[in-house]
Amino acid sequence: MNDISAPADHDRLLIIDFGSQVTQLIARRLRELKVYCEIHPFNTVDEAFLADFAPRAVIFSGGPASVIDAGSPRPPEKVFDLGVPILGICYGQQVMMEMLGGKVERGHGTAEFGRAYVTPGAQKLDLLEGWFATDREQVWMSHGDHVSRIAPGFEVFGTSPNAPFAITADTARHFYAVQFHPEVHHTPNGSKLYENFVRLAGFEGDWTMSTYREEAVAAIREQVGDKHVICALSGGVDSSVAAALIHEAVGDQLTCVFVDHGLLRKNEAQEVVAMFRDHMNLQVIHADETELFLGQLEGQSDPETKRKIIGKLFIDVFQKYADQIDGVEFLAQGTLYPDVIESVSFSGGPSVTIKSHHNVGGLPEKMGLKLVEPLRELFKDEVRALGRELGLPPSFIGRHPFPGPGLAIRCPGEITREKLDILREADAVYIDQIRKHGLYDEIWQAYAAILPVRTVGVMGDGRTYDFACALRAVTSVDGMTADYYPFTHEFLGETATRIINEVKGINRVTYDITSKPPGTIEWE
Repeated sequence: MNDISAPADHDRLLIIDFGSQVTQLIARRLRELKVYCEIHPFNTVDEAFLADFAPRAVIFSGGPASVIDAGSPRPPEKVFDLGVPILGICYGQQVMMEMLGGKVERGHGTAEFGRAYVTPGAQKLDLLEGWFATDREQVWMSHGDHVSRIAPGFEVFGTSPNAPFAITADTARHFYAVQFHPEVHHTPNGSKLYENFVRLAGFEGDWTMSTYREEAVAAIREQVGDKHVICALSGGVDSSVAAALIHEAVGDQLTCVFVDHGLLRKNEAQEVVAMFRDHMNLQVIHADETELFLGQLEGQSDPETKRKIIGKLFIDVFQKYADQIDGVEFLAQGTLYPDVIESVSFSGGPSVTIKSHHNVGGLPEKMGLKLVEPLRELFKDEVRALGRELGLPPSFIGRHPFPGPGLAIRCPGEITREKLDILREADAVYIDQIRKHGLYDEIWQAYAAILPVRTVGVMGDGRTYDFACALRAVTSVDGMTADYYPFTHEFLGETATRIINEVKGINRVTYDITSKPPGTIEWE
C-alpha cells in the first residue's frame, strides 16, 4: 500500500458497501458530480474509522443478504449519530429501517426484479426535486424482502406496486431511503436524485482533476523525498499518466523502463519512446529484448504457456534494468480505484491480490521496493481527464486497451516472426480504416488476429495459400462486458479489400460478431 492518502482538504462522502454488484456505479455518479467519495466494505467500518474518515454524508449500498437473517451485514450504530445525511439504497434502505425501529419481511408476493414505476406521495421532498414531471418515474428494482413498517420519524414520499415504501425519509435527521437503485442506467433520472442528495449535504463539487493534480504532486513529493522511482512504462493510458504525473512531481528521480518484447504493434516502440523521451523529457530505458522473448516462445502454441513465459521474462528483464539504477526505493504502478475495490474481500476473508496484470509481478516484495500508486483513487475516465490536464496527446489518452502479452494472444498457435510481421501490417490497415471513418472513439477495443490456418484463394490469375485474418471490434462502457461493433457491410468490404491488397500473406478476412464477457475479449 502506498502512503498517498485521500485528499484531506475535500469534503468526503462514505459509501458503505453491503455487497451490491453495482456499488461502483454509485461512486461513478458522485464523481461525475465532482464529489470525492470512497467505497468501504461494511466489515471495515467501525467507530474509529468513522471518526478518522469524518464523512460529510454516508450512503448505504444494496446487497444480496437479508436483514432478517442472523448475522446479516450491519453498519455501526454510531453512523446514525454523526449528524450527517444518510441515503440507504435497496438493502441499505432495509437495514436502516430494521436498525431504526421499522420492520422488514420476506417477499410474500412483493418481490420486484427489473423495471418498475414509482408514483409520488402527497408531500414534496427536496431529494426528489426534478422528479415526477409526469405521474411516475421509471426505476430499477432488485429485492426479495420488503419494508413492511417504516421506522419512527420516517414518512412515505413514493410507492411502487410491490413496494409501498419505495421512497421514505426522516427529514428532521436528513435520513433518506429508497428501495430501488438510482445508480443504474435503467433508473433514467437517478443521477438527479444523487445530485439533490449531495446538494442537501452541502457538497461544493470541488473534486476536479486540476485540484487533484496539485494535491497528488505534493503527496508524491512528500512520499518519495530525494529517493529514486522506477516505472514500467507500457505506453498504455494508466502507466503513461502515472509516469507523467510522477515526473512532474520529482523530475529526474523517475526512470521509466519500456520493455520491448517484440510483440508490439507497428511502430509502437518508436512512438512510445519518442513521446516520453523526446517530447516529455522523461528518462526512458528502451529495453529491446525481442530476441530473448521470441527465442523463448519458439515452438510454443498453448496460450497459457505463452502467457507465463512472457510474464516471467518481463519480470526478469525489468529487474535486470532496474538493478542498474542507483538509489531506487520506489516502484510506480498505474493501479486504478476499481482494482483497489476488487482487491478487498467483502466477505471478511483474506483480501485477494490486485489483478496480476496491473502489477509488475512480485517485484515490490522481491526487490524490497515501496509502491507509488498516484492513480489509485481514480476511475478510468478520470485518469483520461488527468492525462489531458497533464498535456498528454489525445492519441495516448484515448487509445484502445492493449494486453500485456501483446500480439502473442492475437496470434493463436505458434508464434513466428513471419506471422507477427503479417499481423502488424493487417492491424495497422484495420486501425487506419477505423480512424479514416471517424469510428475510433466509438469503439472500446479493435484489433486484427491472424488465425492458425491457411486457406486456398485466387488472387488475379494465381493460386494462393495464405493466412486468414479475423477482425474484432467491441463496444463497452467499463470493460466488464462487451458487444461487437456493428460495422456497415461497406466498411467491412472496403477494409477486407485493403488488407488483402496491401498485406502480403493474407488472402481471407473474417469479422467476429460474438459478444464476450471480459475474460474473452481477447482471443486467448
